[in-house]
Amino acid sequence: MRTTFATAVLLSGVISLAPAAQARDGIGPAGAAALGAIGGLAVGSAIAGSANNGYYPGRPVYRAPAPVYVEEDYGPVCHFERRRYVDGYGDVIFRRVRVCE
Repeated sequence: MRTTFATAVLLSGVISLAPAAQARDGIGPAGAAALGAIGGLAVGSAIAGSANNGYYPGRPVYRAPAPVYVEEDYGPVCHFERRRYVDGYGDVIFRRVRVCE
């Protein structure tokens, strides 16, 4: 915002200091129109360049990921349970066992 205002003030000052074109300068109506178009493009690009909202070509730009459609999987419902297990030596061990219903 500040840079846009400063650019506008600077450009208006430069434009006001430029001398007016005279017929004796050898610039006809077509030449004056061409100079006006070139000046307008220069001023427009300066204002657009100052109002780019902080975008720099080297900075990565965030883009939203593409939508993904996933079908619901109605498979078995699984959970873990602690089950008692007696090994070959007679020791009692509790194991986590996955149980699917």
